[in-house]
Order: sequence, then C-alpha cells, then structure tokens
Amino acid sequence: MAPVFLLLLVGSVEFGRAIMVQEALTNASREGARVGILDGATSSDVSSAVNTYLAGMSISGATTAVTPTDPGLSPVGTQVTVSVSIPYSTVTWVPSPWFLKNATLTAVTVMQRATSQ
Repeated sequence: MAPVFLLLLVGSVEFGRAIMVQEALTNASREGARVGILDGATSSDVSSAVNTYLAGMSISGATTAVTPTDPGLSPVGTQVTVSVSIPYSTVTWVPSPWFLKNATLTAVTVMQRATSQ
C-alpha cells in the first residue's frame, strides 16, 4: 500500500509544481508585455522584465520571444506578443523526472502598443 501512496503523493506534488510554473510563466509574459508596449522598449528590456519576475520565483532558463523585435519603436496600436517557454524537466523537483518529462510549458501574452505620453 505504501508504494502506491508514495506514487500518488509524488505525482500530486509534480502536477502542482507544473501548475505553479505555468502560472509563473503567464505572469512573467504579462510583465514582459507591459514593458514592451511602452515607448522605447526593446526586446532586451522585455526579456529582462521576464527574467526578473521568474528569478523571484527561483525559475531560470526560460526562453523569451518578442514580436516585433523592438516593440517600443513600432507604431501605436501594434500588437506586441511575448512568449515565454521552458522545458518542464528543468523546473521539476524530482531528481529523475518521469512525469511530464518531455513537456514544454509555454505562456503567451498579446497587448496593444501604447504611448507613455
């Protein structure tokens, strides 16, 4: 009975971790998009905002993609897309991940470019 209980316990913790990381990615992409819609914002500004948010959650190694490349130079009204992804195997708490080991967690936020004036 104990192995089955342990398996269920570890699976529940791993699934909870996946949900927590997914929510962190969603919030990080939103923070990046909020930076990206302002005048003069660059892709590095957006990536920096995303990585700063994720660092607060002790998550590193995420990939950030920003469209358009320099969103702060785009005309007002342009849609800025920030996509953040990370392989689940890099954020799992289990030393040898078997649950979701090939999964990639991704979050995308789209905001309309604004002016700060």
